[in-house]
Amino acid sequence: FSTLCDYVKIPNLSPNFDQDWQTNGHQDAAVDLLKNWIISQEIENSKLDIIVEKGRTPIILLEIDATEEIANSPTVLLYGHLDKQPPLGDWSEGLGPTKPVVRDGKLYGRGGADDGYSTFVAVAAV
Repeated sequence: FSTLCDYVKIPNLSPNFDQDWQTNGHQDAAVDLLKNWIISQEIENSKLDIIVEKGRTPIILLEIDATEEIANSPTVLLYGHLDKQPPLGDWSEGLGPTKPVVRDGKLYGRGGADDGYSTFVAVAAV
């Protein structure tokens, strides 16, 4: 949970809303945080790749071999994204887009409740 809170702190906006996304380091910080978290999960028979192409946002690709019991089953793809939408409108008192706050058991902050958290959910599911 603390790593998810650290993820919320990274102001990694979608390239549509951040013209400096290639140079400000937010994408790199998000990728590094997620890469290190995935590695710390010690998933057996897995391979982690970070794919970077000039002018494109990075891709985190985690391949996990099927177990023998389901070796002939179809491939499953879980997808998500790293970037966040800009903070539109007003936030309630004490809340902000890059300030992770837990209230009544809920985490508030950009990336904590939209598809930005998808890597955490996908990896936790396996």
